Amino acid sequence: VGGFMTHCGWNSTVEAVSAGVPMITWPVHGEQFYNEKLITEVRRIGVEVGATEWCLTSYEEREQLVTRDGIEKALRRLMDGGDEAKKIRRRAHEFGEKARGAVQEDGPSHKNLLALIDDLKRLRDRKPFE
Repeated sequence: VGGFMTHCGWNSTVEAVSAGVPMITWPVHGEQFYNEKLITEVRRIGVEVGATEWCLTSYEEREQLVTRDGIEKALRRLMDGGDEAKKIRRRAHEFGEKARGAVQEDGPSHKNLLALIDDLKRLRDRKPFE
């Protein structure tokens, strides 16, 4: 998969990161614009199409959608094989490896899940106050 065009919902973002796939971001509403900044500016594992108008719901009319030029530019930036695309792909791959490692046995997510289960068992087995 060369890339994933996403609305930047959290589940889609986590799935792309876990797969090590770079993203083309097209946020629509809610926290999606913040997720876009995380993807494109903080982690630098994607490129944006240029969505600028936030809406309360995805069904509202918009003054301006992204342009075909914005979509073409994003596709070229990610797919042209240039230095920027190679860096984005490398970082996306590295984040994918980290994400997969986190859920392996003895990975940090696995350890934290086991710790949560242990805490819940302790709470379950604790005698109520009298």
